[in-house]
Amino acid sequence: MRRSMPTPTSPLKIGTRGSPLAVAQAEETRDRIAAAFDLPSEAFEIVVIKTTGDRVLDRALKEIGGKGLFTKEIEEALTAGEIDIAVHSMKDMPVQQPEGLLLDCYLPREDVRDAFISLEYKGISDLPHGVTVGSSSLRRRAQLAYRRPDLNLVEFRGNVQTRLKKLQDGIAVATFLAVAGLNRLGRADLAASAIDTDEMLPAVAQGAIGVERRVDDTVVAEFLAAIHDDQTGQRLAAERAYLAALDGSCETPIAGLADLNGGTLMLRGEILRPDGSEAIADHLSGPIEDGARIGEELAKMLLSRAPDGFLDWCSSS
Repeated sequence: MRRSMPTPTSPLKIGTRGSPLAVAQAEETRDRIAAAFDLPSEAFEIVVIKTTGDRVLDRALKEIGGKGLFTKEIEEALTAGEIDIAVHSMKDMPVQQPEGLLLDCYLPREDVRDAFISLEYKGISDLPHGVTVGSSSLRRRAQLAYRRPDLNLVEFRGNVQTRLKKLQDGIAVATFLAVAGLNRLGRADLAASAIDTDEMLPAVAQGAIGVERRVDDTVVAEFLAAIHDDQTGQRLAAERAYLAALDGSCETPIAGLADLNGGTLMLRGEILRPDGSEAIADHLSGPIEDGARIGEELAKMLLSRAPDGFLDWCSSS
């Protein structure tokens, strides 16, 4: 447990994955804490931790465990005291935290939309019949298969440069990335277009960065309280309760997005079969303070309309 303010000789250790985007998110977290407490950047150390999802690149995520692939090793280091905080892309986070850890700090949310990436076409509607589209996201592939069953969909993993190289090599004519990630990398120019959320509802918590800490670390708790964004927290309370109620602990085609309007929260949700043969969508609104209840209720609404066994593939995957 950290017992004092960080200094260059005793820095606050920030755990993160090693991708350029993950490091950029860790740097944003560092810069926000430094600004809030007038600390030099030398009072922080970014610690790169390789996760299972980073090591295994030749198989689909659902084949090696789904949710938690990009967080487990980082959380183990946090529990062991090897780092002081852990910075995560919230769409990668399981809905349950390990005992002794707490996730109660979110940075201001970025653009939630998916980016359409192609060297030839401007959007999904422009894609010719039968062309190949790549994505590592089961959610995106299911949504695309539901809306464009004529397309050939293939697994497409790797960082931004790897995916661009695959497009250049003709492995696929299009792929998708999160607009938020491109913006944080300063590469918004790579998107042929941003896909409206009415056309492709994003992953739960897409565009949000979460900062995890040890429950008993009161010094770190003070740091994180100063940079926490209330509106992002309110939106994610609804989205993650919705995900939890759908048993979203594995890699599943589940989409969800909460928006705020005055004192009202509106949550949209969609669940799909992995092959895109069926999709069920709905929305629910209520007071912002009831976000978790709204999330749970929307999940129940969707499940009540789903045929028996609609999500059985999740528990057996």
